[in-house]
Amino acid sequence: MTLKNGDRLSGNILKYDGKNLILNSDLAGEVVIPWENVTGVTSTQPLNVTLKDGQRVVGTVTTDGTKLQIATKETGSVTAARESVQYIRSLPDQVAYDAEIERYRSPRLIDLWTGTFDLGFAEAHGNANTETFTLGANAVRATSRDKITVYYTQIYSSSNATGTSLTTANAKRGGLGYELNVHPKMFVFGSVDLENDQFQSLDLRFVPAGGVGYHALKTDKTMLDLSLGMAANEEFFSTGLHRTSAEVLVGEELAHKFTKTTSLHEKLVFYPNVSSVGNYRMNFDISAVAAIKKWMSFQVSASDRYLSDPVVGRKANDILFTTGLRFTFAK
Repeated sequence: MTLKNGDRLSGNILKYDGKNLILNSDLAGEVVIPWENVTGVTSTQPLNVTLKDGQRVVGTVTTDGTKLQIATKETGSVTAARESVQYIRSLPDQVAYDAEIERYRSPRLIDLWTGTFDLGFAEAHGNANTETFTLGANAVRATSRDKITVYYTQIYSSSNATGTSLTTANAKRGGLGYELNVHPKMFVFGSVDLENDQFQSLDLRFVPAGGVGYHALKTDKTMLDLSLGMAANEEFFSTGLHRTSAEVLVGEELAHKFTKTTSLHEKLVFYPNVSSVGNYRMNFDISAVAAIKKWMSFQVSASDRYLSDPVVGRKANDILFTTGLRFTFAK
């Protein structure tokens, strides 16, 4: 490789990604060089050259001024203008790239999952012993055709400030959702939400739901989805009360990236009760995230559940605030 300043580098060309040429040198390791600073390339091993018109040519590469000469085995020498080159990849890098593209075209159910795992813990010892544990997990598998979402949130806290160990918070919320795109802007969905809250006397809330949605906004930085549907609400309380009702579902979900490292995610779902007109539920979740590393972030989250007709002696509103480290995974 010859550079503008006259320097020469030798090694294995790994790839040109449309911006930089990446070379693995025995002396300097992996070297990243802006393409505009490269004036000459000579390869002794075949390279995969993809042109902007979609054509792919495989062969050894040499430069001749503003043109590339690619010596192929099948068709002889092929000449391409330097500015017409979209990608250059070594044979191993091209094999890995093709395998990844095929994985996206025909993904298995275990492929393409991304997710987060939140963990928080606080403990105090002295005049009072207190412990608070928070856990959150979220996994998403999204393709151009559909999306699967799984989530779980939990908080548990105990204190012996009165001399007796007492549980001061104990709530769990989880769910599973599926969306199928029927149009670039429209989708249908189905979901199941589960909830347990000791201090709402709620042993279990089971809510299957379904409906239609609209992708109101979808850019690199912002996503806004609107949804409308129906839900069935099955509630079991520790007081012995058992309620079953039908509900309308009206919701919105917003995600926005402020910078490369900071983002906000918010979801609001409103459930007017059609079996007991005038009563309703509301679910609201919001989280702000600041990345520390690619796989680790700091997060602050709030999860609110409002019930207009709680059991006697219980408040209508329950909010969980959590903060701590968020770990990210992808498959």
